[in-house]
Amino acid sequence: MESEKSWYVIHTYSGYEKKVKDNLERKVKSMGLENVITRILVPEEDEIDIKGGQKRTVRRKIFPGYVFVEMDVNDRSWYVVRNTPGVTGFVGSATKPVPLDPDEVKRILRSQGIEKEVKPQITVEIGEQVRITSGPFENFYATITEVNSEKGTLKGLIDMFGRETTVEVDYSQIESSLK
Repeated sequence: MESEKSWYVIHTYSGYEKKVKDNLERKVKSMGLENVITRILVPEEDEIDIKGGQKRTVRRKIFPGYVFVEMDVNDRSWYVVRNTPGVTGFVGSATKPVPLDPDEVKRILRSQGIEKEVKPQITVEIGEQVRITSGPFENFYATITEVNSEKGTLKGLIDMFGRETTVEVDYSQIESSLK
């Protein structure tokens, strides 16, 4: 039975993130642990740097001093990661690493272009009435006035305190009232 892999954060010496990633990838390959430790990531983003009036784009680490690892935690994989040069430990308790929240992992992977955001498809039309299922306007009924498929949102009018009020909600926050 294959256990579910989770993402963990390992703490490294600052500035050693890439070296730790490279060393760990080599260790995983040489020890045949590719099916246990599957992905290693140092999240980066482009940043505009201006020096001496010159603009240039540089890659900056989003989380300096940290490396993200997708793995099954067992005694061997824990030992391999923990004893990689430059690693000071796992984030979490001293004896058992704490996995990252799956929603946080998705956000980080999307920021790196590794995982694309799946936008829900919806078939609603302007003038149709829908029920808002979550958020501050939960259980309100809205009459759709605008659909933005690019952002995955729609605008609608709700009746609040006897007045029509415009609200904007995600597709995931509504259900069609014509079901």
